[in-house]
Amino acid sequence: MPARKKGNIDFTLLITVFILLAIGITMVFSASAASSYLKHNDSYKYLKSQGLYAIISIIAMLIMSRVNYRILGRYALFFVIVSFILLIAIFIPGLGYGAKGAMRWIRVGPLTMQPSEFAKTALIIFMARSLANKKDKVRQFVQGVVPYIILMAIYFLLIILQPNLSMAGSILIITFAMLFAAGARVWHLLVWGIPVIPALIYLVTKESYRLNRWLSFRDPWADPLNTGYQAIQSLLALGSGGLFGLGLGNSRQKFFYIPEAQNDFIFSIIGEELGFIGASTVLFLFLFLIWRGIRIALHAPDMFGCLLATGITCMIGIQVVINIAVVTVSMPTTGVTLPLISSGGTSLLFVMSNIGILLNISRNIKTEGS
Repeated sequence: MPARKKGNIDFTLLITVFILLAIGITMVFSASAASSYLKHNDSYKYLKSQGLYAIISIIAMLIMSRVNYRILGRYALFFVIVSFILLIAIFIPGLGYGAKGAMRWIRVGPLTMQPSEFAKTALIIFMARSLANKKDKVRQFVQGVVPYIILMAIYFLLIILQPNLSMAGSILIITFAMLFAAGARVWHLLVWGIPVIPALIYLVTKESYRLNRWLSFRDPWADPLNTGYQAIQSLLALGSGGLFGLGLGNSRQKFFYIPEAQNDFIFSIIGEELGFIGASTVLFLFLFLIWRGIRIALHAPDMFGCLLATGITCMIGIQVVINIAVVTVSMPTTGVTLPLISSGGTSLLFVMSNIGILLNISRNIKTEGS
């Protein structure tokens, strides 16, 4: 294939994103129609909401694909400050919005926003810009690693107070991945694992619901009607799909067996309705998307673009891995959405905006092949 001329976006990535988005909208409707009718007397409520956010997100992606990614670097510190303000605003009465015992959203009129989604993007942009400027200094422990661990710790604390351990954990992984990609010494990163691992163990055992999730993950059938219920229903959905699935719209588990099936456990509905073939296709599309992101990072015209693409690709990849692991009961249940697929306006908006940044980086490079 001839070299792609500079100025053209990665259309292969763009097509992959649109296919995943189309699958997501379809499956959100299929998974939510029954519960939506029962709760809101409108089978199309979640479909209309997700469709509206999809349109807004596509516009945001196209805008970000046209904005030179280097401009984002100039406002990196501003983004971090705004993200801190938004994370703190959650705890202000009248602004913070809670559900199921967690304060994770800001509500302004009919609109809600999850500040932690913006925080992930702000952290990635700031680290990419700062690490690119430091160059070889990143191999020094004090100058190259400590400042970012402190920044990550502040984010981690603000998010864990919501509480949202899964999002805080994602922030931690993104930080370490970007430091590694920037050239930090491995043993400098491993040193920080000494306090991090005990801290995570403490956070899991401190709250009874987290501990119960861990215990039920090890043996869901020990308490099938309580702590292990969701995991068992997810496995039943995946198992009953077989090779080709029960057919689109024919899921049985979505009829109030899996709570909020259109959200974190939507992949189990995909496995039930579309079978092993359909679920594998979705996984392949995500792997392809991640590969394109890595390819863009490797061919980026500068270090900032490389680290920015690395952080964004890592962020998407982490969400995919955690979500699939939870659905297949390979790790304890946690609230991480499947990018581009699960219902959720804020998550979709920021994922698509970040993909727009990836597309803009690809616009500034020459990549052999398609």
